Amino acid sequence: MTRPELSAGEALVGLLEAYGVDTIFGIPGVHNVEMYRALPRSGIKHVLVRHEQGAGFMADGYARATGKPGVCFTITGPGLTNILTPMGQAWSDSSPILVFSSALDIADSAQGRGRLHEMRSQIGAAESVTPFARRVLTPADMRDAVAEAFALFASARPRPFYIELPLDLLKMPAGEGWQARALPRRPHAHEDEIAAAADLLNAAQRPVMILGGGARGASVSALAVAEALGALVLTTTAGKGIISEGHPQSAGYRLASDAAKSLLAESDLVLAVGTELSETDFWGPAKLPANLVRIDLDPANLARPHAAALAILGDADATLTAIAAKLTRRAENFGAKMATRIRATDESDSLRDILHSVLTVIRANLPDDAVIVSDMTQIAYAANVIFPMSQGARWIHPVGFGTLGFGLPAAIGAKFGLGKTPVAVFTGDYGFQYTANEVGTAAEHNLPVIIFLWNNDALGQIRDDMVQKAIQPNAVNLINPDFIALAKSYGIEAERPASLKALATTIAAALKAEGPTLIEMTPRMVRG
Repeated sequence: MTRPELSAGEALVGLLEAYGVDTIFGIPGVHNVEMYRALPRSGIKHVLVRHEQGAGFMADGYARATGKPGVCFTITGPGLTNILTPMGQAWSDSSPILVFSSALDIADSAQGRGRLHEMRSQIGAAESVTPFARRVLTPADMRDAVAEAFALFASARPRPFYIELPLDLLKMPAGEGWQARALPRRPHAHEDEIAAAADLLNAAQRPVMILGGGARGASVSALAVAEALGALVLTTTAGKGIISEGHPQSAGYRLASDAAKSLLAESDLVLAVGTELSETDFWGPAKLPANLVRIDLDPANLARPHAAALAILGDADATLTAIAAKLTRRAENFGAKMATRIRATDESDSLRDILHSVLTVIRANLPDDAVIVSDMTQIAYAANVIFPMSQGARWIHPVGFGTLGFGLPAAIGAKFGLGKTPVAVFTGDYGFQYTANEVGTAAEHNLPVIIFLWNNDALGQIRDDMVQKAIQPNAVNLINPDFIALAKSYGIEAERPASLKALATTIAAALKAEGPTLIEMTPRMVRG
C-alpha cells in the first residue's frame, strides 16, 4: 500500500493486513473512527466487543491459541484504562497482543483544557504494564512502531505492545513505504552451549525437566530429550500438556506440591525451558540443585531468580532438538518412578473429591484436542493439577496477574482464531460476572463455545482462605442472577444438569450446537 493520498489511519489497516493480521477486536468511538475507515475494504474481520476489557482478553486468548499476535483498537482515555488489565495479564503471561489507542491531538495533549477523554499521560499508564509503549508523532513513526512490534513478536519473548495514535496524525497523508518488513528469527544457541548442556544432562542420574509456556512449540523435541534421559517432567500451568500428561514420565503441573519440591531438591540436575521459575509456579519457596540448565528467550529470566550453571539464550524447540541429538539414551527410567510417586500424593478433601468427579466427566466427554480456557476459580485451580491434557497450547489460564473475568472473553478470542477446534471455558459464578456481557459477542457470531460455570454462590476460594487463616468469613457471599435466564436472554442454549450423567448428555449436545452453550454446575449435581 503506497498511495500517498491515503490517510495514516487508512494505511495502518493495510499494513496490519500485510503483516498477516486477520482479526481485530475493538470498539469504534468518536476518537478512533479514522482507524475504521479502511476496514470494510480490507480482508480483516473486526469483532465488536462489549467492553474494552473484553477486547484485550479476546486478543490474549486468540494469541495463546494461535501463536499469532492478537490486535485491538481502542479509544483515548477510558478505552485505554479499560484495556490496561488485559495488558497486565498479557505481560505477566507472555502473550503477544498489540493495542492501538487513539490520543488527543499532538499539540493539545495533557494541557488540562477539558478535552474529551483527556489524561495526563496515556503512555505513562500503558508503561505501567509494558515497556513496549510508543507514542507516534508522524506517519513514519507509525510505520516504524508497527514494524518494531512485529519484529519483537517474531524474535523475542512475547509481550504486549502499545501504540498511541494522536487524532490529527490519523488524518495526515500516509506517504510512501507502507509495506511489511522482513522479520528477524529467534536467537539460536551456540554449538558450545549445546555440547555443554548435553554433557551435563548425560552425566545426571536424577534429571528433572520443567517446561513453561515458552516451550509450548517444542512438544516433539522436549519429549525426545525427556525419553533419552528418562527424566521426570514437570510443567508450569502455562506449560500444561506440552508433553502428554498421560506419559509415564510426566507429572504435569504439580510444581507446588511438597512431593515435587522434595524431588527437585534431591535431583542432581534441572533443565528449565521457557519458564520464569516464579512465585506463581511454586506457590512457595523452592530449592533447585546447583546444576540448573536454563533455556529462554528472555535474558533477564536466565539470571533470576535462581542462579543457573548454564544459561542458554535461544528458541526452545531448536535448542532442545540440537541437545537431543547429542544425548546418550539410558535404560533406567528415573522419571516414570518419580511421576508415579508425585501423582500418588495429590490432595484429597471433600471439595477436591467433588471437583474431581465433575472434571472426570468433562474430560471423558470433550475431544482430546479441545482448548480449555479458565478463569480464577476453584474448579480451575483443581483442573490445573488433575485435568489431564495430552497436547500443548491447549490449556489457557491467567497465571501471573491472576485476573478475574479472563476466561469467557479469552475463550471467545481463542475460538475466533481456531475455527472448528472445540473451545470450552471453566469459570466461576463471581468471576463470570466481570465479563458476562461478552456472552453477547459469542451469541452475535454464533460461536459454539462451551461455558462451564461452577456456581457455589460465593467467593469460595477467598472464603476457604479466611477459614484457614482463622478470619471470620465476611464479604464472600453474594446474590447471583439466574444464570440460565441470563444466558437465554442472549438467545443461547443453557442447561443446569441435575446429575453427572445429565452433565455428560449436556456436553454431547453442546458439542453439536451452532452457538454458545452455558452449563451451570453446582456441588448438588454430584450428589444428584
